[in-house]
Amino acid sequence: MSGSTQAAATGPRLYDRTAELAAVTRLSARAGAGAGGALFVTGDPGEGRTALLARAAHDFPGSAHRIAAPAHRGAWSGVRALCAALAPHASAGRRALRLARGEDGVTAAVDGLTGGLPVLICLDDLHLWDAHSRAALTTAWREPGPRSGGTAWLVSAARHHRVPEVPEAETVRLGRLSRDGARALLGDLCAVPPPAGLAERLLDAAAGHPGVLAAAVRRLAAGPAHGSVPPSRPLVDGAVLAEVYGGLVDGLPVDSRRLLAVVALAGRGPEGSQALSPGPEVFQAYEVTLGAVLATARETRTSVEPLDGLITDGLLCRRGDTLRFEDPFLGRAALASAPASWYAGNERADASDRTLPAQPAPPPLSVPVARPPAPVDPALVRSEGHRADRLGPPASVRALAPVVRGRSQLVRGLAALGGGPVMEAHEVLLQAAELLGEREPAEASDARFLAMEAAWAGGDVAACLAALGSGTVPRGTEGDFVEGMRAALTVRLDQARSALARVVAGDGGQDDPRLLLRAGSAALVLGDTVAASRIHARALARARAEHRTALVPRALEHLAYAELRAGRYSRAARAAREGLRAAELTGQCNIAAHQHAVLALVASVAGDGPTVTEHAGRALDTALPHGLVQAATLAEWALSRAEFGRGLAAQAAARLAPLVRPGPRGGHFALRMLVVPCFVEAAVASGRRAEARVAAEEYAVWAVQGIDGSAPAQLARCRALLARGEEPAYWFGEAVRRHDSCGNDFERARTLLAYGTWLRRRRRPGDARGPLSDALVTFERAAADGWAEHARSELRATGGTTGGVTDPAALGRLTPQQQRIARLVAGGATNREVADRLTLSPRTVDHHLRSVFARLGIRSRVELPAVVGLWDARREPDTGVPARHARA
Repeated sequence: MSGSTQAAATGPRLYDRTAELAAVTRLSARAGAGAGGALFVTGDPGEGRTALLARAAHDFPGSAHRIAAPAHRGAWSGVRALCAALAPHASAGRRALRLARGEDGVTAAVDGLTGGLPVLICLDDLHLWDAHSRAALTTAWREPGPRSGGTAWLVSAARHHRVPEVPEAETVRLGRLSRDGARALLGDLCAVPPPAGLAERLLDAAAGHPGVLAAAVRRLAAGPAHGSVPPSRPLVDGAVLAEVYGGLVDGLPVDSRRLLAVVALAGRGPEGSQALSPGPEVFQAYEVTLGAVLATARETRTSVEPLDGLITDGLLCRRGDTLRFEDPFLGRAALASAPASWYAGNERADASDRTLPAQPAPPPLSVPVARPPAPVDPALVRSEGHRADRLGPPASVRALAPVVRGRSQLVRGLAALGGGPVMEAHEVLLQAAELLGEREPAEASDARFLAMEAAWAGGDVAACLAALGSGTVPRGTEGDFVEGMRAALTVRLDQARSALARVVAGDGGQDDPRLLLRAGSAALVLGDTVAASRIHARALARARAEHRTALVPRALEHLAYAELRAGRYSRAARAAREGLRAAELTGQCNIAAHQHAVLALVASVAGDGPTVTEHAGRALDTALPHGLVQAATLAEWALSRAEFGRGLAAQAAARLAPLVRPGPRGGHFALRMLVVPCFVEAAVASGRRAEARVAAEEYAVWAVQGIDGSAPAQLARCRALLARGEEPAYWFGEAVRRHDSCGNDFERARTLLAYGTWLRRRRRPGDARGPLSDALVTFERAAADGWAEHARSELRATGGTTGGVTDPAALGRLTPQQQRIARLVAGGATNREVADRLTLSPRTVDHHLRSVFARLGIRSRVELPAVVGLWDARREPDTGVPARHARA
């Protein structure tokens, strides 16, 4: 599209763009008044986004600049192009670039280059800009600051690109031209008016698309004379569409491009010509069944893995079991790019069936359990390992009323959700919802939400959406939850926020624990971990007060996860241990697996390798056969963190790589972005910088969504790890500054440890001691023994002191478990005897004992009695109790 230029001498003529030009006029008026603002323009290829920007730049009374997307999409390339276009000298551009990437950001850089005067900045093709620049620009638009003056931003993007949500910003969508507008454009395109018949054919074929009409005219001008065009020849053929849509289609990954062509090919129908035939009928958005697409994909050996991404980007529309192109020109362009062998039918293959992948989604949540339904005959709910549902209910059950059958299926589904394969539970619960239907709407609604919870645990976004349904959204809180989750699951977070915020705000009037759990889940989607913990704690209290024994483990599961997301690991461990006991007592092994995974993650924070291995192994023992993708991902994440803490960076990176990969062979769709910072750190340490950079680019886009409060700080840490030269110092400083406002002390300590390590390796030991000492103190407070030992060794390498490791008072900083072990060993007990006494394994005792040695600065157990004795001697005056009577 347009290059980086000043406004042209004459502005382009536009057709049927009255509303769009009015929006530009309003933006210009705000700039002239010193208020500034932003206007987003979206549209399909060839619909005139660049022409509108050129016209706006021409009409603007002050200084106007148009900047195209850089040819190379490297980090910060867009901000570089912006600064170069605004700066009169190269040195000014370099200074502005440093400022734009600093604390004040793009706003300060633009103000410095424009002097605060009214200016219009037209950014073309935002979807082609690099992620770093888009994130910086979004921040500037959302928080312009007091010095933004009269800067107006006119930004164009492809229709399938989600423009950022900016307060008071307008968004206009370019559409097709009216018949009169297209006729006026045709008159300007042709030096000699075409014959009336040919003109009408051109207008019909282009269907109001200005770019297609212009390309068709150019192709005619290069071909035969106007009057000799055969009536059977399509005026808009593959060559015309390739000229207009080629940039979009060719810019897609190969697998995505092939899959678009498969959908178009399957949609041609039995006649085989619908998508290619001339005439106005081709502009009806045709539909194709998902089964036909899968069959065509098998025949052409095409992967269907990119399908959800194409739907999320808006290139395809899915409604139930049908797919459609909202823009048939795109379908025809995709079809024109298909290999010629597809039409000959000689590329058939016996490709195996492929399942559709899950798409990226918001942070993990769970959906509340239903109130137990009315009692039913036990004979109706009996099953063998929750697998009898595959064969359907027996004849005696089918003869009963739908409500009784529905309740029977609901009980079966609850049993499978608590202790069986979760995707089987999903299917049974959907059957229950269908049977209950309008007869028992409350129970039917509970069944659907339980089905969604099962699909969420199984990592299947399509199944989650199927459980929510595609019909009319009910009113009230339930409707808000359905609307918000539909938007969140299809990655329309800006639309999800308002609906889910109403759900969270309404929790105060709820007493039903299942509705409170629903509100807490909505809070997690919004990234409000404080509200999520508070609401889930209330749900737990209500479940206990109502003696709903089966619901208590699920409430504790939700509470443990909310505390984990908030970085309150000791609280998460307490809730998980209690939830584990409750789940085991009620036979809900799936919930127990999730609690084991949470405990494994908490242990990975403490650096307790044996405990991580134990809990992660138990979680995976259930998660793998039952399809619990969420629990399995958490367990693998915990194992990788423990490996990295032991210095096994390559092993940790290899374990994390599948978890951050999209698609069905990766981890849980809702955990991908949460895992990325760990992967980047391990990948950089093991030499996999290219993979780390790709993951960090995607994380940069996600971090600005406001889903995770610590994401901006962890993004800065990722950039520091990937940077070269002296640039890491800036990013480490940015990360620490951002950590100070997000409240996760453990992640802040990890950043300080990485910063101190970098400073030591740059031979700056004096500068390194401060961050390393701060990290050590935080790790010790969190009882993160493995991380503390790492920080201690780095601090020793700088020549600094680790503080008090030979002081007997250090015994008081041990965890209660470590103090008990230290006292028993000091009294002469062996590891086996300590294990029997404290109901631990000898391996766990050995691990804790090594941590005790490291904390106290001693080398063997023979030194323990002296340290314990000195510590007790210091305590005696304070307690008034003889040391020999002190309890371990």
